[in-house]
Amino acid sequence: MPRYNYVALDNRGNETKGSIEVASQNEAIGRVKEMGLFPTKINEADKEEKSSAKKARGKTAAKPKAGKKGGAMNIQIKIPFLSGKVKPKVLTTFTRQLATLVDAGLPLLRGLRVLEKQERNATLKGILAELATSIEGGSTFSEALAQHPKVFNRLFVNMVKAGELGGVLEVVLKRLAEFSEKAQKIKGKVKAALFYPIAVLIVACGIMILLMCFVVPKFKDVFAGMGFKLPGFTLFVMGVSDLIKNNILGTMGVMVLVVIAFLLFIKTKFGRHIWDKFQLHMPALGPVISKVAISRFTRTLGTLVSSGVPILQALIIVRETAGNVIISDAVNKIHESVKEGETITAPMEGSGVFPPMVVSMVDVGEQTGALPEMLMRIADDYDEQVDNAVSAMTSLLEPIMIVFLAVIVGSIVIAMFLPLIQMISNMSGDDSGGGKE
Repeated sequence: MPRYNYVALDNRGNETKGSIEVASQNEAIGRVKEMGLFPTKINEADKEEKSSAKKARGKTAAKPKAGKKGGAMNIQIKIPFLSGKVKPKVLTTFTRQLATLVDAGLPLLRGLRVLEKQERNATLKGILAELATSIEGGSTFSEALAQHPKVFNRLFVNMVKAGELGGVLEVVLKRLAEFSEKAQKIKGKVKAALFYPIAVLIVACGIMILLMCFVVPKFKDVFAGMGFKLPGFTLFVMGVSDLIKNNILGTMGVMVLVVIAFLLFIKTKFGRHIWDKFQLHMPALGPVISKVAISRFTRTLGTLVSSGVPILQALIIVRETAGNVIISDAVNKIHESVKEGETITAPMEGSGVFPPMVVSMVDVGEQTGALPEMLMRIADDYDEQVDNAVSAMTSLLEPIMIVFLAVIVGSIVIAMFLPLIQMISNMSGDDSGGGKE
């Protein structure tokens, strides 16, 4: 009877390893669950030993041997595209196609080879070849995916692992594709909403630099020969113009330094905490970012739990993929609470991050045993709220940015025409005085 090595989590989230002798892998999964454990990895001992030995031989063969003096040296060349990243859209298409092939009854290895042949993305094509090679060597699909963390994150790897253990790989792959598609949809809408104000800001900066460096100096030369005192606002604009024109490199350098200092600041633990907290509470954009974060949290957790990933392991993955330190801290408190045998709702309510409606719906999901379904329902609801909020924000930002651009350009134009208005007024006064005499 074959022997299987397993890695599992107990009720407190502690990892346990061991081995059992059973007839098949499915029986091994059932036996581990009967022990009150949550299996995360189960492999046949003989295959695992052969795979380890093959990897060890591969590493030994890859080592360059020291040659004699003047002899040729073996040089290992690292192909850059094998360690690159893959765009989410390309990865989603691959996941959807693989799910279709596996669901149609095609063996996983053959499905990977088919997708490798038709893949146009050079990075993903190389990775698919490596995945197929790893599976041929005795590794599981999830183990092969874990060797490429830049492309397949922990969410992807752990869901595939749960699908393998539960025998529902095609279902999990479909869920992953749907999850990725919805995440990209929300991200695309937020980016589209931000594009307009950013474009207006760039245009406004370009127009201001053009006016300050080329137009205002021309007016300054004209006003210099008039021989009368210029208005204070005009002098202020001319002073700013001189500062920008005479110190254009210095001004750009200061702007670059400010951007670099900001990026370095938000990379620190304190800076990241301040920035992420500000993002959730900033005017106009704050509510949208908060809704996106809640949608991402609920959808990720719901997808993981419904795919068979243990709740403690799912919370760890959600914490690492939250994308916001404030949300990560809240999830960490939830993890500690569940680890101690308590509910999810108490730390959710205490965090101050999740609205009462979300907490209440999660509480109902826990009590009725339908937590994954309730989490997905919350995610769908918040996705719709994000759509509405983005539409409202776009409608509000358009007139605001138009007024902002008009104020910048209009202020410079008014500053330049004030002396002309003053001159015309003086000339009108002189003409009327001369007529009376």
